[in-house]
Amino acid sequence: MINQKLHSGQELSNLEVREIFGCSLQGGMNRSLKTNTLVLISNKVKSIYQDRLDGDTIYYTGMGQEGDQDLNYAQNKTLSESNENGVNIHLFEKFEEAKYTYFGEVVLAGKPFQEIQPDSNNLDRKVWMFPLRLKAGYEIQPIPENKLKTLDQVRTKTISSLPRELIQSRARLASKKPGAREVKSTQYQRNEYVVEEAKRRADGICQLCEKPAPFIKKNKEPYLEVHHIVWLAKGGEDTLENTVALCPNCHRRMHVLDSDEDKMKLFNKLKVE
Repeated sequence: MINQKLHSGQELSNLEVREIFGCSLQGGMNRSLKTNTLVLISNKVKSIYQDRLDGDTIYYTGMGQEGDQDLNYAQNKTLSESNENGVNIHLFEKFEEAKYTYFGEVVLAGKPFQEIQPDSNNLDRKVWMFPLRLKAGYEIQPIPENKLKTLDQVRTKTISSLPRELIQSRARLASKKPGAREVKSTQYQRNEYVVEEAKRRADGICQLCEKPAPFIKKNKEPYLEVHHIVWLAKGGEDTLENTVALCPNCHRRMHVLDSDEDKMKLFNKLKVE
């Protein structure tokens, strides 16, 4: 029996998960006879498996990294029979190394089915997909936006280093229906007067590339986007001394690169103006 109640969205370390459930966390499916549980890990950082969320159903990929998966193999069998064998199923998501986010206690919500996914050798193979749903008392929690952005950066960096043939193969095998997940973000209420003055001060010229706005809006105003040189999310102030007006290209540049050289150029420009 689990001696403490976990809530959806709770973050635990590897040690905490092992102590609570009495399992080793050696892979994606971890059986514990001590607590009569099966702990599932949906690894979003490093995994060949293509788990996904569709509405209130989680499609979890079975066990086995090479060749066709066997429904009667190890914990695939445990999960496929979980509605009859009395084993309690708990799902965690891994968005960053050494941290496990508790999704909740789940149940098998339908018959497992097969689909094609690449194995660890990038060969097409049949995998078993398990439709899972949360038990009553648990709710799907939105992913913090900063955590999702960090995950995207890590996965993009990893994927960009792969050979073109491998990328093409995995793109062709990707599920035609993408998973969807609510994202939790913090919206800052910017001072409207600071926004308007920043635009007027720029006078239709991007303050980074120093080129005219890319187009004129229907109200005859040049189109520029307001940007905080030091992001509000990083403690920047919502003041005229920290606010500039940029063309869309430079605005994206600042969010992608956030380079000290560009920031210094903008600060110096504000001092002159």
